[in-house]
Amino acid sequence: MAQAKSRKPRLALVGPESLKGKEILGVLNAKKFPLASFEFYDPDVEQEYSKLGQFRDEAKVIHALTPASLEGLDLVFLAADAKTNLQYGRLAADKDYRAVDLGETFNADAEVPLIVAGVNDAAIRKTKPALIANPNPATIMLSHLLHSLRADFGVAKAIAFVLEPVSAYAEEGIQELAEQSYALLGSTAMCKKVFPDQVAFNLLSGTAKPEKNGFSALENRVLAEVRRVLGPADISLSLSIVLAPVFHTYAIMSYVEIGREASAPDLEACLKKNDIFRFPVAGDTGVVSPVTAAGKDRIFVGPIKKDTAIPRGFWIWIVADNLTVGSALNAYGIARALFGEP
Repeated sequence: MAQAKSRKPRLALVGPESLKGKEILGVLNAKKFPLASFEFYDPDVEQEYSKLGQFRDEAKVIHALTPASLEGLDLVFLAADAKTNLQYGRLAADKDYRAVDLGETFNADAEVPLIVAGVNDAAIRKTKPALIANPNPATIMLSHLLHSLRADFGVAKAIAFVLEPVSAYAEEGIQELAEQSYALLGSTAMCKKVFPDQVAFNLLSGTAKPEKNGFSALENRVLAEVRRVLGPADISLSLSIVLAPVFHTYAIMSYVEIGREASAPDLEACLKKNDIFRFPVAGDTGVVSPVTAAGKDRIFVGPIKKDTAIPRGFWIWIVADNLTVGSALNAYGIARALFGEP
């Protein structure tokens, strides 16, 4: 594997016009990540100079994508469709480049490191694997929460009720919610192409056929992801996912039983030590909601409630944007870990 010879790596983005592609582009622009070069590739481009993008006030050609075009690059962000991500993720080792998959294509592959920056990124700082998987947004949120609490108090049990946004289903999910909302308000015919039932002004407890244990493939995968990120299973964790009629942001109501006596202010003080969390401050409305977190770069935490009926039990409400905290910012953290940034 080629090593970066300086602190300024050569980067590429595959799929710059996808939701996740646009977001990682915005993060790299805003964070002023030091780069030697940054190129864009799109599997749909057939002719050079037929499509343009922009980065740091500079017009960028979106190139046609071939295996040879990525060879030897320091880092490639894969944000295209699943087929493309799969093909070019598998080629990373052979073509001598590192890749971060933003499309959750390799998340169930035990051979591919699944990394939440700030939780389990220490290993990749040394090994620098050819391919790294960016976890599901719910995995990132729960991993940060449980990792912080476990370090200070220990965690005996955790249960999470996850509200998933339609943007988890890309542009098509967003469009369907918008079209259904317009149709219902205008009393016109409603389409159902992406989701099995009406999602506008509704909640769906399942969008896919359950597996043998009664949970969906996504629920089982997110649960497995959290366990992989946190390491040896010493937390009894269960979760369920419900599709909510919101465009962006995951919201999670989590119940946690910690290992020793503590108060709600103790848990708040613990979480405040991790810069990823944000609590309402003076001047805020105090309400933590998807509107609060949309487009922001923190996991917002609502009031922490101590359960009076169950010793050491707490209810914690967390909300985060799935395209920023739940994808692009984690991928950016992975890039910093790979290239020696603290």
